[in-house]
Amino acid sequence: NKALYIESADEINPTWHTQNGGSLLNNQLDFEGIQNNWFGHGQNSPTTSTTSIPGALVVDNLLSTSALQTIRQLLLRNTHWYQTKTPLEFGKYVGSYVDDGLHDPLFLQLAKQLHESMPRIMKGHELKYMWAYKYDSEWESGIRLHADQAAVNVNLWVSLDGADLEVEGFGGGLVVFTAKPPANWDFESYNTNTEFVIDHLLRPTNFANLTIAHKPNRAVIFDSALFHETDRYRFKKGYENGRINLTLLFGEMKMGDGDDGNAGRAHVGQEL
Repeated sequence: NKALYIESADEINPTWHTQNGGSLLNNQLDFEGIQNNWFGHGQNSPTTSTTSIPGALVVDNLLSTSALQTIRQLLLRNTHWYQTKTPLEFGKYVGSYVDDGLHDPLFLQLAKQLHESMPRIMKGHELKYMWAYKYDSEWESGIRLHADQAAVNVNLWVSLDGADLEVEGFGGGLVVFTAKPPANWDFESYNTNTEFVIDHLLRPTNFANLTIAHKPNRAVIFDSALFHETDRYRFKKGYENGRINLTLLFGEMKMGDGDDGNAGRAHVGQEL
């Protein structure tokens, strides 16, 4: 894959810096309430899902309308997709990363504004990594069960409205389990030995999870150490209709306590 065509946010939307008061985020969101939900305080914010698990919540309409449109165009037009995954490995998708093409200033500004808008969640957690994935609509499974090496994961869907066929049984979103890798496991142990993770970590919890359906401009913010996987999806055919997610990772991973499945469960974070 080659960078045959690269267009910046400034070229796509020259006024993105000043639109919506300079914010890429939806200014109607209650970030104080969102943070309260993260820490298990009070009632759910109107801007978050009514269903949640400790360390995971859903925020609809995260981006402003103009920011969503600009990000979509950046990810549809530019050819900085240098990683290709095949179905026999993880799914059928292409990837772009902050250190290899995905570094338009708009993306970095988004990370900055997310960090500033949720200071209690993001305290001590600087931007660690960022990527975007585009999936093949002729396939129906994405990234398999895994955990990411970060403290906070912001997973945002920027697919086109109407691209998701919304077929029953194909939520197209994300499944976040309540289990974490135990502290004495290494990366290879919890991200390659899937059967062992299922038997020793997920099964003892009766596979407790939060399953979030895909929706454009919906973000899932969760403890990145929680095991998660792409839910099955069905999208319209055609390049522009593919499922697209943007992921931002903040801070260092905090694994579960102990060395067995029962000890690797999630718990609500505490404010310091």
